[in-house]
Amino acid sequence: MPELPDVVVYLEALTRRIVGQPLRRINLLSPFVLRSVDPPIDAISGETVRGVRRVGKRIVLEFSVGGADLFLVIHLMIAGRLRWRDHGQKPGMGPKLILASFEFPAGTIFFTEASSKKRASIQLVRGEESLRALDPGGLEPLDATLEQFHDALTRENHTLKRSLTDPHLFSGIGNAYSDEILHAAKLSPLKLTQSLSDDEFLRLYDATRATLTLWIDRLRMATSSGFPEKVTAFHDEMAVHGRFRKPCPVCGSPIQRIVYAENECNYCATCQTGGRLLADRSLSRLLKDDWPRRLEDL
Repeated sequence: MPELPDVVVYLEALTRRIVGQPLRRINLLSPFVLRSVDPPIDAISGETVRGVRRVGKRIVLEFSVGGADLFLVIHLMIAGRLRWRDHGQKPGMGPKLILASFEFPAGTIFFTEASSKKRASIQLVRGEESLRALDPGGLEPLDATLEQFHDALTRENHTLKRSLTDPHLFSGIGNAYSDEILHAAKLSPLKLTQSLSDDEFLRLYDATRATLTLWIDRLRMATSSGFPEKVTAFHDEMAVHGRFRKPCPVCGSPIQRIVYAENECNYCATCQTGGRLLADRSLSRLLKDDWPRRLEDL
């Protein structure tokens, strides 16, 4: 799922192309993509985009129609992506992938989803209050003070991995960048939030801000003045995420992972857990006493 750095770069590319421009036409190609009925989606056809913003991992296009603020909310979920094509340029993608398209004078935004589950969505809502209702309310990690970060993290006693990816606690952080943050902070993903020392809190706070800022800058450089086309949770420059069994860039130890549901947690046992292997819920139960406890047991 595109996370805070990816969405920031999307917003910057959209701002350059569509803010101040009229939305000439909306084409809904999937019967499932539109999740609202009032106001009708046609209400913004022909209207000018006043601005763009981020609400968590959602992308919001702002309109003013008849004195009322309307917000088109795009939720990419896991497999949703935005593609820009200049006027007259072919989409260059299979029609089955396209959920919707938004035509502007200079070009078209194609909203695609490379999944049969159709989780990505569009909503049109009226007024700031309705928009706030879609916001899980998580703290903006790049704007938070150390005290605010501490209060959000210790509100409940959960693992660091769970807390960082909880949209009610922190805005925009997901599976990929939480792995990178915890590696940079040299902290176990399963360490409980209320057990952190003052030094560990400071390391996590600094690592969160540094990691997100680093990746915003990297993605900006990769995109330049173009439009982000290769939005992915896996990058060669990442330290641990998606790098199972590959060497840690800091110590050279093989990266480990825990797989659960549709997610996975990647970490370096040497850098983050003192050499201890974290139990994979299903595999450790299967192996029982044969489950390796430490990196050297592998």
